Amino acid sequence: MDGIDYEMYSSIELLEAEVHSRIYHHSHIIKPMVLRCAIELGVPDLMQNHGKPFTLSELVASLQIHPTKTHFLYRLLRILVHMGFFAKHQRRRGEEEEEEEEKYSLTLAFRLLPKERWPTKSIPISVSNTPQDSLLLNLMLSLSTWFKNSDKTVLETARRKTVWDMASGDKGLNSSFNEMMARDSRLIATVMLRECKEVFEGVKSLVDVGGGTGTMAKAIANAFPHIKCTVLDLPHVIAGLQGPQNLAFLAGDMFEAIPPANAVLLKWILHDWNHEDCVRILKRCKEAIPRKEEGGKVMIIEMVIEEDQMDKDSYEAQLYLDMVMMVMQSGQERNQMEWEKIFFAAGFSNYKITPAFGDRSLIELYP
Repeated sequence: MDGIDYEMYSSIELLEAEVHSRIYHHSHIIKPMVLRCAIELGVPDLMQNHGKPFTLSELVASLQIHPTKTHFLYRLLRILVHMGFFAKHQRRRGEEEEEEEEKYSLTLAFRLLPKERWPTKSIPISVSNTPQDSLLLNLMLSLSTWFKNSDKTVLETARRKTVWDMASGDKGLNSSFNEMMARDSRLIATVMLRECKEVFEGVKSLVDVGGGTGTMAKAIANAFPHIKCTVLDLPHVIAGLQGPQNLAFLAGDMFEAIPPANAVLLKWILHDWNHEDCVRILKRCKEAIPRKEEGGKVMIIEMVIEEDQMDKDSYEAQLYLDMVMMVMQSGQERNQMEWEKIFFAAGFSNYKITPAFGDRSLIELYP
């Protein structure tokens, strides 16, 4: 446990502190490494030599970037724009076309950065001793190589494994990851049970999909003894775990089947996966719940990226985590339109987004 009495602090204090701590935790790795990746890809040299802004498609065509990585390059440039080293411009594609295409250029801040100060492989980076941080740094070192090949994930380029395969065979990584998620779940559960208790009205059973060691589900089960809660996760995650009488742990695969319940909870699960996998997971969720008229719904806790509606710290934290998702998983942080496409593709009819957890939101999804 983290030794913090969450009841001493307001929800706003807890969420603001959590966002700020996450920025500090990620920034010392992400900032220099995304800049280093752009330099290794040759983006700054190309812009300096030609002296003009480039569109995303022009950059992909001019550099040795695999065509399947176009959207990932957009995500890399997005965070570099936020860091102040690149600028983003809008231009018309044609006189009669209203659609605009973004162009990118170097800012004065980058032009004033001497080449001897450009991040290189020898850049000193202070990394904590957690297995996740060491893995993240090693994967960031492979990021520019990954942009040039057809591998689906950076982890595939570096290790030829998924992060779940690594965790299942590495007790230290598995334990460290579970502890990190348990700390986050404790904070989110505290805020959710204070500020969003109404979402549990009428719920008689709930499945926490990918609920790890059960921190979130235990809090819900204790607050609502009438709700039958189930944690669904992989066998190595829940091995030997037990909960209160109204909480059960079930080993399973969310891509195969989710046990029936009034409600399904997905906390920080979908951002790990690509569009197609998210649709598959949500289709399984839809099969598990009753119709909307009978109280069926899916509760999702995820980031919804909206730059114009976020404060600077929250938006920055979202961008950093998006980079973590790019190198650790096959997923991403998404904006509302990206989420909507996934929801409707999975067969859901309606959704509601409530910005409830700092840089994360509560999304209620209805069949």
